[in-house]
Amino acid sequence: MSLGLPRRVALRVSVACAMGFVALTASAQAPDRARRDNDCVLDRCGDRNPAPRPSTTQDRAAPSREATPSREAPASRDPQSRPVGTSIAPGRFDFYVLALSWSPSFCMNSDRKTAQCDVGAKNAFVLHGLWPQFERGFPSDCDSRAPSAIAMQAARGVWPDDGLARYEWRKHGTCSGKPAQEYFADAKRAKESVEIPDELVAPKRQLSMSPNEIQRAFMDANPRLRAGMMAVQCQRGVLQEVRVCLSKDLRDFRACPDVVRAGCRTQNISVPPVR
Repeated sequence: MSLGLPRRVALRVSVACAMGFVALTASAQAPDRARRDNDCVLDRCGDRNPAPRPSTTQDRAAPSREATPSREAPASRDPQSRPVGTSIAPGRFDFYVLALSWSPSFCMNSDRKTAQCDVGAKNAFVLHGLWPQFERGFPSDCDSRAPSAIAMQAARGVWPDDGLARYEWRKHGTCSGKPAQEYFADAKRAKESVEIPDELVAPKRQLSMSPNEIQRAFMDANPRLRAGMMAVQCQRGVLQEVRVCLSKDLRDFRACPDVVRAGCRTQNISVPPVR
């Protein structure tokens, strides 16, 4: 019995040391988690975990399942497909998705105080992201490097919030195969390449439109844009976003069946006015 007592004491000491190490590690990681939490704006931080998920459609802001930026679908058996969030060498993807979020809808549901939602800001469609995409699925979190201060200068005025720009670079831009500054410049070029329909530039009253009417308005404003090259996203009958598919060199629109399948199926949706 005299030999057993020291062993128990040693065991207790080992357990106490292990618990202390875990607590110290958690406290060291807390500031980093807080910083990452503050980076999410339109993405609402609903997908901070970079692990792959069993879906083949684009995330990426996931406000709803009615036709949100991240409706999930069964994984494809196509050998060419890859699951959502698949890690792969940067630069290996098939095309881009340009996601333009309807700012009034975001601001209606946001509890964050940002300049984007100030009365008088008059934000309509704002850039959510430029996302490398596979024919089915998409890569994400290809690198952990943060954009430099010089690169962030190129992002200013392109996204509505610097935190969102950093988040989009970390999750999607790192998979483009380009330096951050070039990726931000590409995002600006892609955004400017899509003409916003006149009726959706700055409506002063709430509109009621079907997803097909919104698509037709975009196709009328962009003659090379065709059905099957974009999707409208909605949440609870309210416009959330449009997603336009672009070639990898950003020179043209292109078909994207998987993105289109995840679009809004509601007959009519409301379009909140710009304020």
